[in-house]
Amino acid sequence: MRAVRLRAWGQRPVLAEVERPVPRDAEVLIRVEAAGLCHSDVHVVDAAAGALPYRPPFTLGHEVAGHVAALGPMADGTAVGERVVIHGPWGCGSCARCATGRDNYCDRRGELSWHGVGLGRDGGMADYVLVPSARHLVPIGDLGADQAAPLSDAGLTSYHAVAGLRHALGEGGTAVVIGVGGLGHLAVQILRATTASQVLAVDIHEEALALADRSGAHFGTLLREDTARVLRDRTGGVGADAVLDFVGATATLELAAATLRPGGELALVGSGGGQLTVRKPGFLPPGFRLSLPFWGTRPELAEVIALARSGALRVETDHSPLSAAPQAFDRLRRGGVRGRVVLVPD
Repeated sequence: MRAVRLRAWGQRPVLAEVERPVPRDAEVLIRVEAAGLCHSDVHVVDAAAGALPYRPPFTLGHEVAGHVAALGPMADGTAVGERVVIHGPWGCGSCARCATGRDNYCDRRGELSWHGVGLGRDGGMADYVLVPSARHLVPIGDLGADQAAPLSDAGLTSYHAVAGLRHALGEGGTAVVIGVGGLGHLAVQILRATTASQVLAVDIHEEALALADRSGAHFGTLLREDTARVLRDRTGGVGADAVLDFVGATATLELAAATLRPGGELALVGSGGGQLTVRKPGFLPPGFRLSLPFWGTRPELAEVIALARSGALRVETDHSPLSAAPQAFDRLRRGGVRGRVVLVPD
């Protein structure tokens, strides 16, 4: 079968022929119908040796949807032919958090040499992918695989971030989404579907603001020197109740701090390498709270799929054949993508 492999650190991913895996014990073999490609994959490919605990070679791809092709002799909880999406953050499988589908916060994560499917373990940019257990699978019914695959990270991570802020976003509240890309445009939709808040969007590209508008944002603005004032004006001068930063650069973190009202919440999702100095007294608003959400739980993924099947959530996709995966990486790295790249086996 074909697979997009990271053979060694510092090397460009390649499309290679590898042996199709055979499920053993409780394992489940998935025939891939679609696999998402995101900036996290680019970060993995570009990482220096030793920066991540992973051990190449392995197959990339952590956003995966398909159907069950074969079962190991001890596998249960699914059936051959069932269409599923993979809950990607695989933990140790034995701690209390993994037992409840919270592998994203596995108690032994620091001891593992992987973060999940396609992140140290063979992933779904391939014709088939092997899953350790059916507990990592969520049924998708008739939802398109090109929608389900990116929802397993871009949708789930956004949903998890919003869930952590929902208590602050009642009637009359305001949420700001910074960075309207693959995750940000879904965060706008999730905020509209699950909260009563006003949703404001910020980006550096007009095309991204158009995407925010299509996703349901009440207002969008370019990142400029006066953006904090513009956003505060939209809140009647009091500031935003919550900010979700999908960029994570110093400039966006500073914008978030300048935009929040006292007691405001900041969810830092993007990995842009920025820094925000926390000190007291300082320039941060009183009562400021910061969260660093990572991916999401399996029960939350089921909720995301239910939202998508209801029509409340739709991914803006950019399709590419699996055979052109190396070129898709290059295009994403150059910033030539709006929404989410989805690789489809050809």
